[in-house]
Amino acid sequence: MPDEGRCPAGGDAPAPFGPGFATDPYPAYAWLREHAPVHRATLPSGVEAWLVTRYADARRALADPRLSKNPGAHDAQAHARGLVGIPGERGAGVMTHLLNIDPPDHTRLRRLVSTAFTPRRVAAFEPRVRELTHRLIDGFAARGSADLIDAFAFPLPILAICDLLGVPPEDHDDFRDWAGMMLHTTGRRGGVGRAVRRMRAYLTELIHRKRADLGDDLISGLIRASDDGEQLTEDEAAAMAFILLFAGFETTVNLIGNGLHTLLRAPEQLERMRGLFAADAADGGARAARAVEELLRYDGPVEMATWRFAAEPLTLGGQRVGRGDPVLVVLAAADRDPARFADPDRLDLGRADNPHLGYGHGIHYCLGAPLARLEARTALEILLTRLPGLRPAGDWSGLRWRGGLIMRGLRSLPVEFTPERVTSRQ
Repeated sequence: MPDEGRCPAGGDAPAPFGPGFATDPYPAYAWLREHAPVHRATLPSGVEAWLVTRYADARRALADPRLSKNPGAHDAQAHARGLVGIPGERGAGVMTHLLNIDPPDHTRLRRLVSTAFTPRRVAAFEPRVRELTHRLIDGFAARGSADLIDAFAFPLPILAICDLLGVPPEDHDDFRDWAGMMLHTTGRRGGVGRAVRRMRAYLTELIHRKRADLGDDLISGLIRASDDGEQLTEDEAAAMAFILLFAGFETTVNLIGNGLHTLLRAPEQLERMRGLFAADAADGGARAARAVEELLRYDGPVEMATWRFAAEPLTLGGQRVGRGDPVLVVLAAADRDPARFADPDRLDLGRADNPHLGYGHGIHYCLGAPLARLEARTALEILLTRLPGLRPAGDWSGLRWRGGLIMRGLRSLPVEFTPERVTSRQ
């Protein structure tokens, strides 16, 4: 078994999970795609898992029913220790969510919540996203500088998800605190486990409150479904609300943050993006939407798909995977596979042939992807329009990345601009 961070051939092969890996994982992934496309590695947690790095293998694995989402198919003790899955979810009683279950339960729960993410409902949410985006920019526009993660990319999806779930405004600060604990710390003994338990207790109490005063929000919809005989337990409702927050906010934080980082390092691409938003005002936004898809492919928010476990022995990419073995599909590697994407290491905002896997594939495709796309497109459009002089502040070579296994995003993104050039709301 190779040591943690060591590729099987040794030598000058880039080391996955080694020092500096989170800053730029793509050379290591390129090496694995070429030399060990399905590679059994020891993760930083000590868990051994198969890494799938080629696009064709990744797409097949994401849709393979033999790869279970249930952590019980692997090692319940490893899950309890926070080594697989979301730290603290077992102790908090929020395991029965879409990322941990297979059909038929997955089919039933996904059907219940999918009505919140129909194209019509997501489109109706756009004015609220625009209002939130303007409000956040108003909060720092006069200063001439900002950390775009802390002041913009982080609070925007938190506020949007709170609105979607039906969290009262007076409780938004609590949700932001819990989300911050989940985002900035790791390990079940740290802030993640405490945040999950507090969130679970709050959601249980909120479900009880809403039973007496149903609204048009998602939690009210889950309660109605349960009352109408859809067999949705209280634990399932709380777990569903939890995972929508957990999965919904960090992916959008990283999509906005990684996208801005990519654009601000290439001023010509930044100006092209700004021009696409201006040109698309007359034709529905198709070109800007295509550019956002390229940002998703080029440096997406989700580095690896969530955990899968072999329910039976199978062959994947020529490797024999044993029953119970964890499998991690490396979306970041698959989306830069030259066998599928022309010149994959080049950002091409006009890329037309772009079936990236940034939000997964198959029955576990990210349910909230339409909302995340709306938030990212709206956030980038308004930010680039209102701050025409936006530019990096200081030396970006030392920017720190959160090196979690599933998500990849920046801890901070300092920028500056000329306050006198900031435009008003439109």
